[in-house]
Amino acid sequence: MNDNALNRLLRELLGLSMETEWLELKCNNEKPEEIGEYLSAIANGAALHRRERGYIIWGVDDVTHQVVGTRFRPCHTKKGNEELGNWLGRLLEPRIDFRIHEFTHDDKPVVLFEVPAATYMPVRFRGEEFIRVGTYKKKLKDYPEKEKTLWALFRHETFEKGLAVQSATAEQVLSLIDYPTVFEMLGQTLPENRSGILERLLRERVILDTGSSEFAITNLGAVLFARRLDQFETLARKAMRVILYRGPNRIETVKEQTGTKGYAVGFEGLLAYINDLLPRNEQIGQALRREVRMYPEIAVRELVANALIHQDFSLSGTGPMVEVFPDRIEITNPGTPLIDTLRFIDEPPRSRNEALASLMRRLNICEERGSGVDKVIFQVELFQLPAPDFQVTSTHTKAVLYASKKLTEMDQQDRVRACYQHACLCWVSNKTMTNATLRERFGISEANAAAVSRIIRETLDAGLIKRSDPDSTSRKHARYVPFWL
Repeated sequence: MNDNALNRLLRELLGLSMETEWLELKCNNEKPEEIGEYLSAIANGAALHRRERGYIIWGVDDVTHQVVGTRFRPCHTKKGNEELGNWLGRLLEPRIDFRIHEFTHDDKPVVLFEVPAATYMPVRFRGEEFIRVGTYKKKLKDYPEKEKTLWALFRHETFEKGLAVQSATAEQVLSLIDYPTVFEMLGQTLPENRSGILERLLRERVILDTGSSEFAITNLGAVLFARRLDQFETLARKAMRVILYRGPNRIETVKEQTGTKGYAVGFEGLLAYINDLLPRNEQIGQALRREVRMYPEIAVRELVANALIHQDFSLSGTGPMVEVFPDRIEITNPGTPLIDTLRFIDEPPRSRNEALASLMRRLNICEERGSGVDKVIFQVELFQLPAPDFQVTSTHTKAVLYASKKLTEMDQQDRVRACYQHACLCWVSNKTMTNATLRERFGISEANAAAVSRIIRETLDAGLIKRSDPDSTSRKHARYVPFWL
């Protein structure tokens, strides 16, 4: 905002009868720790009152609302050896894009902090959440009703609707967003003028019109279409990391790469980079030798897309990651799944980022109907690889693809997991699993039917499958379905 806009805003705020839970007026209090706590309180207070942003203003008497000026100069203030703005931003979690404005009003110096409202979780400073109660700053945990109300509001707010950039000119928008690729991926002709480009970006909710010839860039627009994610402070840690290890553990790293582009515009390049790191097998045909990838490309594509789409963006300091080992690939995303991992194959998809998922489907990056995991299992069986493993920690979800193993090299968990997933895949394909279909899945002959029968017995004992006809006594022609039917 220029000085004229800042002075108009100041007059509007001073017209309020008193301080609010999203507005704080000060004269010269410039203690860094207190400012950090107020940033948390104002961000949370603005969210509670459904305001887009709140404000902290220095140079105004909080009783008379008269502009008296301030000696506080945040842009020239340091905390230790660090600039005050950087220090405050580093200790806020999640990071918020607060703006610092220094200007004059009637020749008196004024400082205004423009504080975006908390979006999908309360803003903390040094691990503590604050709130305004009337004109006082308090710890949020001491006011459980306000905390409950705040979280109820967040359940209706999504990451995609949040703002990665609060205010940007048209030129800044077009420099930050890879708009030619947006139009290419949407199958649209690039407009000949800037207004046509901006109009389309507005329709896709990549940007919002904030008035005064300025725009906001949404998290949805930035995370998908950023030319560089590190130009968006709150999203820099959400870039995909790819790490290649020399051995089966994390002791020795061969190389590590962090993506720079938005998920949509950088997706094909990301896949190409990952696939180039994966081992290949040599196939000998009648006349030619050719190399084929050890892992099915479709499976890698679906799992990487899932990791991007289904992550929990509210978890700070972490992002999606692909780790490549000689014997496996691990694809990890922040957040726990909304459905049981045992039901990934048959359950309709649920995502905490519906707008993100919908747009990525329109861009043909991921599946339309939630059959992505079905495709992964089908491709793994086609390549006769060990069954993928879906693991959940307290804060993350991990999908593991394993390199080729002989049946004799698989442990019981590998065998049971493969049998269960095969039964699920058969069911969603309108078939039922038998000894014969499982033999085909493992690529073994009828002579080894007894070995497959043992695997079926292990899976029955694990409670993951059951006979489709419990009254049948036939073992040779027995059919099996997943436990949840």
